[in-house]
Amino acid sequence: MNKKLLSGPYLAWMIGFTIIPLALIVFYGLTDRSGAFTLNNILAIATPEHRKALWLSLVLSFISTLVCLVLAYPLAMILRKRNIGKGSFVVFIFILPMWMNFLLRTMAWQTLLEKNGVINGILSFLHLPTQSLINTWGAIILGMVYNFLPFMVLPIYNVLCKIDDNTINAAKDLGASFFQVLFHIWFPLSVPGVISGITMVFVPALTTFVISNLLGGSKILLIGNVIEQEFTRGSNWNLGSGLSLVLMVFILISMALIAKYDKNGEGTAF
Repeated sequence: MNKKLLSGPYLAWMIGFTIIPLALIVFYGLTDRSGAFTLNNILAIATPEHRKALWLSLVLSFISTLVCLVLAYPLAMILRKRNIGKGSFVVFIFILPMWMNFLLRTMAWQTLLEKNGVINGILSFLHLPTQSLINTWGAIILGMVYNFLPFMVLPIYNVLCKIDDNTINAAKDLGASFFQVLFHIWFPLSVPGVISGITMVFVPALTTFVISNLLGGSKILLIGNVIEQEFTRGSNWNLGSGLSLVLMVFILISMALIAKYDKNGEGTAF
C-alpha cells in the first residue's frame, strides 16, 4: 500500500476546513457586496471606532500576555526543580482545565465576579464593601489569564526540562549568583519556549470575543467583538473578512517569530 495514500484524509481535512475557509475570507475581504475588488474592507481598520477597538485589544492582550509570562516562568522553574515529569499529576492539573469547554470556564468567572456573585457575597458576609468587578478591563484580563495561562506554562516548562543540570552547576561553581544564572543561562536557553508561549497567548487573546462578551458585558468592544458583530448582526461578511485579514497579519508575525527563535520546535513539542 502506498504510504502517500495515508495522508489523504489529512489533506482532505486541511483543504475542506482550513484552505477553503481562508480562501473565502480573502475573497470576501477583498470584494464588496457586488463582488467587485476593493481594499475598503481592510482600510476600514483606520476608522476611529475600529482603530479604538484594535488598540484596546492590543493593550489588553499585551497586559494579559505579560501577566501570564510573569506567573508562568517561576511556576515552570518550580515544576522543573521538583523533577516533576511530563506525565505527573501536577502537570495533569494544568492541562485539565483545557479539557473543559472554553465557554463554561468563562461563564464560571462571570458567576464569581458579577454584582451578586460569589466574591461579593463573601465580602458582604464579612461586612466589607462590595466591589464592581464585572464589566471592567480587569475582569477581561483575568479571564484571559485564566484561560490562556496553561499555554504559557507548558512551552516554557518543556524547554526548561531540556536544559542540562551540569550547565547550571558549572555556572554556580564559577561563582554566579542566582540572578546571574537566571538572566545569563536560564532565560537565554528558554527563549524558544518563551516566544512560543507568548505567541500562543497573545494571538488568541487578541482575537477573542467570548471573554469580552461575558466578562465585559458587551460594553467593552475589542476587535474580535467588532468582527463577530459584522458577521452575525450586521451580516456584512465583506467588512468582517477585511478586518479579519488585518488580524491575520499578527498571526503571520507570530509564526515568523516562532520560525526564527524556535526552529527545532522545542517550545511547541510537549
